[in-house]
Amino acid sequence: MTNSAIRGSRVGAGPTGESGRIVQAEKVTVSYFCANGHSMSPMFAATVATEDIPEFLDCTNCGLPAGQDQDNPPQTGKHEPYKTHLAYVKERRSDEEAEQLLQDAIEAIRLRRARSAESNSN
Repeated sequence: MTNSAIRGSRVGAGPTGESGRIVQAEKVTVSYFCANGHSMSPMFAATVATEDIPEFLDCTNCGLPAGQDQDNPPQTGKHEPYKTHLAYVKERRSDEEAEQLLQDAIEAIRLRRARSAESNSN
């Protein structure tokens, strides 16, 4: 049986018995609050300038925007529901234009079928 000095330790645990040599970087904790009442407190390096700390973050619980003012959390904008392809087409075309496009497409199909029938009979 061989004895190993690293037996029982985990990867990245660092050197054993040298806890006094570790120097922690100074940190700043900033609190963020969302409209659903969730709060989170990420840490930033103390060397980061105040203007570089983000004003808003996405809430880690619900995904809504979260700001630093607990009394006035950012409100979400109005989200439009998913639109179908037909809804987008209706925004671009009037009913008259749609009717004309439909008639043109039907006429093109009729012509194609007529040509196909003629070529098959020959």
